[in-house]
Amino acid sequence: MSIQESGEMYLETVLVLSEKLENVRSIDICEQMGFSKPSVSRAVSILKAENYISVNANGYITLTESGKAIARKIYERHTLLTNALRALGVSEKAASEDACKIEHDISDESFEAIKKHLSCK
Repeated sequence: MSIQESGEMYLETVLVLSEKLENVRSIDICEQMGFSKPSVSRAVSILKAENYISVNANGYITLTESGKAIARKIYERHTLLTNALRALGVSEKAASEDACKIEHDISDESFEAIKKHLSCK
C-alpha cells in the first residue's frame, strides 16, 4: 500500500516529536504542524487503520515498525536535502521548506545518487 505525502509528513512529525517527548499526543502534532484538531484526528485515524501508528488507551501515539521505516526514510531525506541546500548558500528557512517539497517526490534512485555524491565530498 502506498502512503500519501500528508501521511508521510504526519509520520515524520511523530518521529521528531518522539525524540523530544516521552509521550506523543494528537495535540502535540497539532502544535508542531499547525493543523486543526479535527484534521489531525482524521489523519491519526487513517494512519492507525493502515497500521502505521498505534494509539494506546491514554491517547499516546507510537510508530509501528512500518510507520517508523517510512518516517526515518522521509526524515533522512529532509535532513540531507536541507543540509545540501544550505551548503549551496540557501537560507535555513528556504532550504527546509524546499527540502520538505522535494523529499516526498524524489525517487529512491535519485536520492541515493545524491546521498552517494555528497558522501564522497
